[in-house]
Amino acid sequence: MNSIRIIPVFITILSFLFLSGFTTLDAPASSDNMMLEDRSSHSFDQTVESFEQKVAEAGWSIITVHNMSATLNQHGHDVNEVKVFELCSARYSVEILKLDDERIISALMPCRVAIYKKSDGYTYISRMDNEAFARPFGGVIHEVMTQAAGDIEEIIAEVI
Repeated sequence: MNSIRIIPVFITILSFLFLSGFTTLDAPASSDNMMLEDRSSHSFDQTVESFEQKVAEAGWSIITVHNMSATLNQHGHDVNEVKVFELCSARYSVEILKLDDERIISALMPCRVAIYKKSDGYTYISRMDNEAFARPFGGVIHEVMTQAAGDIEEIIAEVI
Protein backbone atom coordinates (compact mmCIF):
# COMPACT_ATOMS: atom_id res chain seq x y z
CA MET A 1 0.00 0.00 0.00
CA ASN A 2 1.24 3.50 -0.83
CA SER A 3 0.56 4.76 2.70
CA ILE A 4 3.93 3.30 3.71
CA ARG A 5 5.56 6.21 1.83
CA ILE A 6 3.69 8.67 4.02
CA ILE A 7 5.45 7.52 7.17
CA PRO A 8 8.92 8.91 6.21
CA VAL A 9 7.33 12.19 5.11
CA PHE A 10 5.34 12.41 8.35
CA ILE A 11 8.46 11.69 10.39
CA THR A 12 10.38 14.33 8.42
CA ILE A 13 7.69 16.92 9.10
CA LEU A 14 7.50 16.07 12.79
CA SER A 15 11.30 16.16 13.09
CA PHE A 16 11.43 19.56 11.42
CA LEU A 17 8.71 20.93 13.66
CA PHE A 18 10.41 19.59 16.78
CA LEU A 19 13.87 20.82 15.80
CA SER A 20 12.57 24.25 14.82
CA GLY A 21 10.99 24.74 18.22
CA PHE A 22 7.43 24.71 16.91
CA THR A 23 5.99 22.93 19.91
CA THR A 24 2.77 24.76 20.64
CA LEU A 25 -0.12 25.72 18.43
CA ASP A 26 -0.60 29.02 20.23
CA ALA A 27 2.93 30.28 19.61
CA PRO A 28 3.04 33.89 18.44
CA ALA A 29 3.43 34.42 14.71
CA SER A 30 7.10 34.76 13.84
CA SER A 31 9.76 33.33 11.60
CA ASP A 32 10.30 30.69 14.31
CA ASN A 33 7.16 28.79 13.38
CA MET A 34 5.25 27.76 10.30
CA MET A 35 2.90 30.75 10.00
CA LEU A 36 3.54 34.32 8.88
CA GLU A 37 1.32 37.30 9.67
CA ASP A 38 1.47 40.95 8.61
CA ARG A 39 -0.76 43.86 9.55
CA SER A 40 -2.23 45.78 6.64
CA SER A 41 -2.27 49.56 6.68
CA HIS A 42 -5.61 49.45 4.84
CA SER A 43 -9.18 48.50 5.66
CA PHE A 44 -10.36 44.94 5.21
CA ASP A 45 -12.17 45.71 1.93
CA GLN A 46 -9.23 47.74 0.56
CA THR A 47 -6.80 44.96 1.49
CA VAL A 48 -8.95 42.31 -0.21
CA GLU A 49 -9.40 44.43 -3.34
CA SER A 50 -5.69 45.25 -3.58
CA PHE A 51 -4.71 41.63 -2.92
CA GLU A 52 -6.98 40.33 -5.69
CA GLN A 53 -5.58 42.92 -8.11
CA LYS A 54 -1.93 42.20 -7.25
CA VAL A 55 -2.47 38.44 -7.53
CA ALA A 56 -3.83 38.88 -11.06
CA GLU A 57 -1.03 41.27 -12.02
CA ALA A 58 1.54 38.70 -10.86
CA GLY A 59 0.03 36.07 -13.17
CA TRP A 60 -1.44 33.96 -10.40
CA SER A 61 -5.03 32.67 -10.30
CA ILE A 62 -7.46 32.81 -7.42
CA ILE A 63 -9.10 29.41 -7.56
CA THR A 64 -11.66 30.18 -4.89
CA VAL A 65 -12.32 32.45 -1.93
CA HIS A 66 -13.75 31.07 1.29
CA ASN A 67 -15.74 33.77 3.09
CA MET A 68 -15.44 32.15 6.50
CA SER A 69 -17.30 34.86 8.40
CA ALA A 70 -20.30 34.60 6.04
CA THR A 71 -20.27 30.80 6.27
CA LEU A 72 -20.14 30.85 10.06
CA ASN A 73 -22.84 33.51 10.16
CA GLN A 74 -25.16 31.11 8.32
CA HIS A 75 -24.64 28.72 11.22
CA GLY A 76 -25.42 31.32 13.87
CA HIS A 77 -21.86 32.41 14.70
CA ASP A 78 -20.67 36.00 14.54
CA VAL A 79 -16.95 36.45 13.85
CA ASN A 80 -14.86 39.27 12.43
CA GLU A 81 -14.34 39.26 8.68
CA VAL A 82 -12.21 36.40 7.36
CA LYS A 83 -11.54 35.44 3.75
CA VAL A 84 -9.26 32.58 2.76
CA PHE A 85 -7.87 32.69 -0.77
CA GLU A 86 -6.70 29.61 -2.66
CA LEU A 87 -4.00 30.68 -5.12
CA CYS A 88 -2.42 28.83 -8.01
CA SER A 89 0.45 29.55 -10.34
CA ALA A 90 0.50 27.07 -13.20
CA ARG A 91 4.22 27.64 -13.77
CA TYR A 92 4.98 26.39 -10.25
CA SER A 93 2.23 23.80 -9.80
CA VAL A 94 3.18 21.88 -12.92
CA GLU A 95 6.77 21.48 -11.71
CA ILE A 96 5.55 19.52 -8.70
CA LEU A 97 2.48 17.79 -10.13
CA LYS A 98 4.23 16.37 -13.20
CA LEU A 99 6.54 14.30 -10.97
CA ASP A 100 5.25 11.17 -9.23
CA ASP A 101 7.41 11.37 -6.11
CA GLU A 102 6.79 15.09 -5.57
CA ARG A 103 3.03 14.82 -6.09
CA ILE A 104 2.69 13.79 -2.43
CA ILE A 105 2.85 17.49 -1.50
CA SER A 106 -0.31 18.18 -3.56
CA ALA A 107 -2.34 17.85 -0.35
CA LEU A 108 -0.95 21.29 0.54
CA MET A 109 -1.86 22.82 -2.79
CA PRO A 110 -3.01 25.33 -3.77
CA CYS A 111 -1.27 28.03 -1.74
CA ARG A 112 -3.56 29.67 0.81
CA VAL A 113 -3.57 33.23 2.07
CA ALA A 114 -6.01 34.55 4.68
CA ILE A 115 -7.11 38.14 5.13
CA TYR A 116 -8.95 38.89 8.35
CA LYS A 117 -9.81 41.51 10.95
CA LYS A 118 -8.88 41.13 14.58
CA SER A 119 -10.62 42.63 17.59
CA ASP A 120 -8.03 45.44 17.57
CA GLY A 121 -9.77 46.73 14.41
CA TYR A 122 -6.79 46.10 12.12
CA THR A 123 -6.69 43.86 9.07
CA TYR A 124 -4.07 41.13 8.82
CA ILE A 125 -2.72 38.80 6.16
CA SER A 126 -1.48 35.34 7.11
CA ARG A 127 -0.07 32.37 5.27
CA MET A 128 2.05 29.32 5.85
CA ASP A 129 5.81 29.83 5.66
CA ASN A 130 6.10 27.67 2.54
CA GLU A 131 9.86 27.98 2.23
CA ALA A 132 10.45 26.82 5.80
CA PHE A 133 7.93 24.03 5.44
CA ALA A 134 9.49 22.79 2.18
CA ARG A 135 13.09 22.91 3.42
CA PRO A 136 13.20 19.34 4.82
CA PHE A 137 11.89 17.92 1.53
CA GLY A 138 14.77 19.38 -0.46
CA GLY A 139 14.98 18.99 -4.22
CA VAL A 140 12.21 20.13 -6.52
CA ILE A 141 9.67 20.60 -3.72
CA HIS A 142 11.91 23.00 -1.80
CA GLU A 143 13.02 24.83 -4.93
CA VAL A 144 9.52 25.33 -6.34
CA MET A 145 7.83 26.16 -3.04
CA THR A 146 10.57 28.69 -2.27
CA GLN A 147 10.03 30.41 -5.62
CA ALA A 148 6.24 30.43 -5.14
CA ALA A 149 6.63 31.76 -1.60
CA GLY A 150 8.82 34.56 -2.94
CA ASP A 151 6.10 35.59 -5.38
CA ILE A 152 3.44 35.56 -2.68
CA GLU A 153 5.62 37.61 -0.34
CA GLU A 154 6.13 40.21 -3.10
CA ILE A 155 2.37 40.40 -3.65
CA ILE A 156 1.72 40.83 0.07
CA ALA A 157 4.44 43.48 0.39
CA GLU A 158 2.69 45.51 -2.31
CA VAL A 159 -0.66 45.14 -0.55
CA ILE A 160 0.24 46.02 3.03
